Amino acid sequence: MNSPKPEAATSGVKGQLVVIDMQQAFRQPGDWHIPRYDEAARTIARLAGAGFQPITTRFVPDPAELGSWSSYYNRWPSMRRDPADPIWDLVLPGVDARSSIDLPTFTKWGEAMAQRIPVGEELILTGVATDCCVLATALGAADAGRYVTVVADACAGQSDVAHEQALTLMQLLSPMINVVKSETLL
Repeated sequence: MNSPKPEAATSGVKGQLVVIDMQQAFRQPGDWHIPRYDEAARTIARLAGAGFQPITTRFVPDPAELGSWSSYYNRWPSMRRDPADPIWDLVLPGVDARSSIDLPTFTKWGEAMAQRIPVGEELILTGVATDCCVLATALGAADAGRYVTVVADACAGQSDVAHEQALTLMQLLSPMINVVKSETLL
């Protein structure tokens, strides 16, 4: 006998808006440029303006470059920057980002976010890059028993193809991870 599946809390403002890595490094031209960054930022601002108080995150490199991170930065030497470099600053016009969770990892899921979002609660996930840090955070949160709603038009990837592929992959994990358009939340 199969037990019923729990439903995610995907209506209204019940979830916690999480804004992943909306930083100068991904907005400006360069190695890590996300072409649709500004489009995602506008949608995130609309969500924040509708009453969602965001948790923001920042990717901040670890100068120690432990393990495979050294090889990663060998691929992207222009991104070997001091953690205090302005390239890591948040760029979120219209969004009140008072404090952020700063981590040197793709996933922003961890103890700090877990303390803010209890088991069984929903993350409304936005930001960049869909095919990297958003994906990694969604998987980590789902593994930890949180419902994840990814707002497709409030995310952007390295390319449109990569963005769509990541969304398709995450949607396969429904009902743990659901993909919606911002209109369903506004």
